[in-house]
Formats: sequence, structure tokens, C-alpha cells
Amino acid sequence: MPNIEDFGLGSQEAFEQYIASPDSPYLEQHPTARVEKLKRLISEENTDDAEDLMLVIMETLNDTVTPIPEPGNFYTFVYNAKTPGKSYDQHPLVACTELKPWGFKGINFHWNTYRNYTWNELAGQLYIVEWVELDELLNIPYAKYILNR
Repeated sequence: MPNIEDFGLGSQEAFEQYIASPDSPYLEQHPTARVEKLKRLISEENTDDAEDLMLVIMETLNDTVTPIPEPGNFYTFVYNAKTPGKSYDQHPLVACTELKPWGFKGINFHWNTYRNYTWNELAGQLYIVEWVELDELLNIPYAKYILNR
């Protein structure tokens, strides 16, 4: 990922130029372009519904998905836990810490604690969150807490 200083533009400036000329690979790769797009789409959506917010996030991050996380990287995804009687976050924002044969471990930023995620309960791809996008995602109330019955 390029460094912000490599572009000589602020995030809002780069995003406005990207909107004006979306075919520009230079501006498309600006480190904060997706953050600005996400802010704009959420503002347009004008909702606090966790499902709607997650759909906007998935649409914005759709160009960087992976089926398997790498320790040290950040991800958000849809998760449907299987353990009855336990609460879980259906839209976790996670720092992956360890891969296991059954899934992976990570720090869930919505819970502020370590959690385990099994492969079979992932509802699709993992959306890669870049470090420059983390603060923005932390400020979006898209966590969806569910008590599994």
C-alpha cells in the first residue's frame, strides 16, 4: 500500500479528484480513497441500522476480499456463531492474531477481547481493512450483537 505522503494530496482532495476521474489508477490507489468513499456512502445512506451499515462497508471494501486472513492484518466480515447460549458479534472488526486448522483467533475491536472464529461459520469472504481505514470503521456503529439460541 502506498504511503500518504507519496501522493502530495490530502484525503479529501484525492477523493474529489478520484470522483472527477475514477479511471485514474494513481488516485484510485490513494491510501484514504476508500475511507472518503465510505464516509460519503454512509452519509448518503443516513441510517444507524447495523445491517445497512455493514452492506455499505462490504460494498466499499469489496475490491479487497480474501477467504483466509493473515495474522497481523485487520478484517471485517459476517459471522454466524454456532455455540448456543453465547453472545456474538455478527459483524466483527478483527485484528487476526493466529491461524488454526479450525479457523482463526483475533482481537474483536467491538468486544475489545480475543475471540475465536471457525471457518464453517464465516458467511462469506473476509473484507480487508487497511490500517488507515481502521479509525473510520471503529467510529461506525455496525456491530451486531446476537445471543445465539
